[in-house]
Amino acid sequence: MAVGTGVLDVAAIRRDFPIYESHAGAPFVFLDSAASSQKPRAVLEAMDDYFTTTHANVHRGVYAMAEEATARYEGARERVARFIGAPRSREVVFTKNVTESLNLVAAAWGGAHLQPGDVVVLTEMEHHSNLVPWLMLAEAKGLELRYLGVTEDCLLDLSDLEAKLDGAKVVAFTAMSNVLGTLTPVRQIADAAHAAGAVVVVDAAQYVPHLATDVTELGADFVGFTGHKMLGPTGIGVLWGREDVLDATPPFLGGGSMIRDVRLDGFTSNELPWKFEAGTPPIAEAVGLDAAVGVLEGYDMRAVRAHEMAVTGYAMRTLSERFGDDLTLHGPADPCARGGVLSFAFLDVHPHDLAQVLDSEGVCVRAGHHCAKPLMRRLGVGATTRASFYVYNDESDVDALADAIESVRRVFG
Repeated sequence: MAVGTGVLDVAAIRRDFPIYESHAGAPFVFLDSAASSQKPRAVLEAMDDYFTTTHANVHRGVYAMAEEATARYEGARERVARFIGAPRSREVVFTKNVTESLNLVAAAWGGAHLQPGDVVVLTEMEHHSNLVPWLMLAEAKGLELRYLGVTEDCLLDLSDLEAKLDGAKVVAFTAMSNVLGTLTPVRQIADAAHAAGAVVVVDAAQYVPHLATDVTELGADFVGFTGHKMLGPTGIGVLWGREDVLDATPPFLGGGSMIRDVRLDGFTSNELPWKFEAGTPPIAEAVGLDAAVGVLEGYDMRAVRAHEMAVTGYAMRTLSERFGDDLTLHGPADPCARGGVLSFAFLDVHPHDLAQVLDSEGVCVRAGHHCAKPLMRRLGVGATTRASFYVYNDESDVDALADAIESVRRVFG
């Protein structure tokens, strides 16, 4: 689906997304993929085919259909592992979303290995999913939490990184801010954290869907992301972990599948990755994620990244030229330093009011604190309006957004 070098054929891509057919004839500009992306036909058909022809529980039945279901489920794991450069598919754990992935790390690994007074380093950019689990653990165990700040140009402040890492046992941070779009220097932080003796946890929910990802090159110990932001279904997330670190992590949930043996006086855990997948897993969702990864592979993630930088750069120029000081863009000024996320304020219009007017023009954006309240306070705002771009967006969507903002000016003066 790539045309030339680093360019996506958006018109052709949209034909693969039924949501565009269902809104044919009416204005429809979807700019909320940072919350949840739309689903291509291949994903919907793969899940429908599973339910129609192959639905059975996995890892248990010995009849042919159950074995086929298991093959599809484990095949999805293998494909995801290849997509993120995981050395071994058993390092890929399926969860229900990235929130569960990060809670697993904090509760299971952190619960087993952290002691009162231990230091966990976070950042002011974090989504609540990579903040609240550590706050909960800190309250339960008496941990010390430290935070890397945000610079005036919305980059991660690493000026005091060495001091913050002194004595740290965990460093947990986002690879890309869901509010600012800021891309953090993952490898630089990971190397510094490892030199200080810390385990590295990366929230890659906004990163994996948009950039070519190799978890070994990132240098992390744990990486979490989610299916519904990368063309896949809701209800499935991924936790990748280095094999030795996962081996040293106790189970997160107890029940079926995660055991090798159970006695009245105890149990023996299953091997990786199944010791973290208690109960019936998200089988159909894994099949859908498999198909979503196949679609992204067809686009070429380098082309996805180049396309989004072009659209984001166009959006930043267009909004700045048309609205000047009436519109404030939060985030790095260089499109190369950010993903396709634009959080903004317009005049003194409340973000929810702004989003409602945009919706009346057929433009779908997000308004709120984006599950990042500490970052909102750092920015000095209660909420922002957020437009986010993906493979099915192009410059015409940006123009529609700008025209809709003009409508906001007419409504609110």
